[in-house]
Amino acid sequence: MLLVIIKSIIIGALGGAAVAAGAARMYRAPEIQAMGAFRTLGELNACKGDAIAHLTFGLGFFFNAAGAVVGSGALTQDVLHRIIPNWSAGALLVKNRNVEETLYSPGRMAVAGAAVGAVTVALLNSIASMIPSSLSTIAQGILGPASALMIDTVMPIIFILAALDAGRRTGTWGIILSGLAYVIMGNATPGAVLGIIIGQTIEDNGYSKSVKIMIIVVAILFILIGYFRGFGEKLLAFF
Repeated sequence: MLLVIIKSIIIGALGGAAVAAGAARMYRAPEIQAMGAFRTLGELNACKGDAIAHLTFGLGFFFNAAGAVVGSGALTQDVLHRIIPNWSAGALLVKNRNVEETLYSPGRMAVAGAAVGAVTVALLNSIASMIPSSLSTIAQGILGPASALMIDTVMPIIFILAALDAGRRTGTWGIILSGLAYVIMGNATPGAVLGIIIGQTIEDNGYSKSVKIMIIVVAILFILIGYFRGFGEKLLAFF
């Protein structure tokens, strides 16, 4: 157990620092490239710099991650993509609500991410190591479908509602791209996040050259994903 905790602290600290700093640096893109994901950026923006929102958002996925690690013995992507970035931002925003000095600061986010990652990974791995294999099988059968429902159904609804709340243009783009993402990829969340980014950029800057390039890139991306997933053939078969 002690060896598991020590290794978890080291791995969690390194991974947490990297992913939290990468999430903060994405706010400097495209001037500065960063290690991060648009999904993480969209979820951080959805919390609007509110400490409680960041902490509760991460807490919701912590229970999913705990259920997954008990059932399968492996950490899910939620740990790095959702829990650590949001808890790091929430911890920093508790004392200082200026996002420029907290959420947008790679250095401070890296320090907070290292601490949060060390504690989170050590806790999850400790829980997994203490659970008997018979209980793990039961947990996998119960919590697995619940986690899938959260990711496939609840999260898309949350992001679509966030897009609608952001304005007419953002809501329109969010609905269109989330619908396309659902029929092509099977999950509406990526499309909703892209819709929020494009819609908000249009709200701020209008249909500038960068926005048009972004729309073209997204269109090409959807076409390529649909092609390699055989979406065209499935669509023709429906008719």
